[in-house]
Amino acid sequence: MGEGRKVSIVTGGASGIGRALCSELVSQNVFVIIADINKLEGQIVEAELNENGVNSRYVYLDVTHFESVERTITDIYKEFGRLDYLFNNAGIAMYGELYDISIEDWKEIMDINLWGVIYGTQVGYNLMKEQGFGHIVNTASAAGLGPSPISTAYSTTKHAVVGLTTSLHYEAEEYGIKVSTLCPTFVDTPIFNTAKAVNIDKSVITKQLKKQKMMTPQQLAKITLAGIHKNKPIICPMPMRRTMDIIFTLFPSVHRKLMRLVCKVSRTARVNS
Repeated sequence: MGEGRKVSIVTGGASGIGRALCSELVSQNVFVIIADINKLEGQIVEAELNENGVNSRYVYLDVTHFESVERTITDIYKEFGRLDYLFNNAGIAMYGELYDISIEDWKEIMDINLWGVIYGTQVGYNLMKEQGFGHIVNTASAAGLGPSPISTAYSTTKHAVVGLTTSLHYEAEEYGIKVSTLCPTFVDTPIFNTAKAVNIDKSVITKQLKKQKMMTPQQLAKITLAGIHKNKPIICPMPMRRTMDIIFTLFPSVHRKLMRLVCKVSRTARVNS
């Protein structure tokens, strides 16, 4: 690795948005740590990114364990003497009505989507404060910017990530640290296929989602890096963000009808009515 080369850690870097972020970072001459629970996929990404030089390294990481997150991030920081970017990107999706969701379901999604982000942010922030620079990017979702019925647990975690990140954005300025939240809309990633569906026929939901105009992970990665360079608190594909703002704020009746339609369509997918 060249001296002075920037260093990034991407959790959930072995697939989907994380994988695309790793590739885009390498294209911008950033050395990438692919941190993921999926060893095989992580090693495949590492091999691809290292075809033209040493550009990346895969490390196993389960973001639900604070000690593992702390050790991984701290070890990388000590080895390279810097941490320029930390992407707390690992996450899962979950569909289901609230009365079908168990406390165990809540714990699973909270541990990954929220606590995993909190762990990474807490450790990375302290190290970046020590070095006096760095950028933390936490992956939320458009579901963190407005209501998302039939995926309430998922939406809850994403709203929390948006609140954490946008608040820290201003708190961190004093220490030379930048903080952004990434709020993807409809991105063609494996998360739809791997999503947990509680008493819901997932194929019906997936089919409905696939009707939306999907963005590729690579397109989102480019938008994300551009937003990072501008230090945006919230990075979201502009057409969707503008549409959400207009519908939610200026046309509340349209918004209510849309949310009720989501409930109606989703309930046709219930396994046990």
